[in-house]
Amino acid sequence: MLESSGHDTLQTDRPDEAAWVCLLQARDDDAFERLVRTFGGRMLMVAKRYVSNEEDAKDIVQTAYLSAFRALDQFEGAAQLSTWLHRIVVNTALMKLRSRRRKPEESIEDLLPTFQEDGHHVEQFSEWGAPADQLMERKETCATVRACIEQLPENYRAVLMLRDIEELSTQEVAEMLTMTPTAVKVRLHRARQALSTLLRKQYAKPSVTS
Repeated sequence: MLESSGHDTLQTDRPDEAAWVCLLQARDDDAFERLVRTFGGRMLMVAKRYVSNEEDAKDIVQTAYLSAFRALDQFEGAAQLSTWLHRIVVNTALMKLRSRRRKPEESIEDLLPTFQEDGHHVEQFSEWGAPADQLMERKETCATVRACIEQLPENYRAVLMLRDIEELSTQEVAEMLTMTPTAVKVRLHRARQALSTLLRKQYAKPSVTS
């Protein structure tokens, strides 16, 4: 599983984390500063996968930390701190995306495959037909796939991230984004096609002229 899925491991062991949680729940300033220092960069990366703007991502992380601070008493240690905080960041990012619903959605048509008169694709996409999480597990493509995902419109990126990277079910994604399961499936299909287009463009070799 990828780091972005929330199943990353702490640099400290579980007993140390239990003591850390106790300090956090006691509202120890040093313990909270350590939380921010330990996970700040990682959580900013998570937020940036849902929103394009750097300032928006920073706002999301800041809001998530405030939410985490208020909810510390509810943390029971069933999951690691990193996993718990990751979920708060994702939920905060989705709240920001939902607040933008009134704005016109960005078009994805230019990134979808085109067809010839006989119904065949103008370009073939089989090379990049694997799910995004599998592509990101390959060292040679991980950074490129991340960069291409960030180019997707936010509304499509969110579905792709939740379904293929976070590995949530279609029903779970529908509930989180207040969409129907059918709408999630359609948007996910189009997001995968767009990602394939971006990857093919990224890896396309320039033609050699004599």
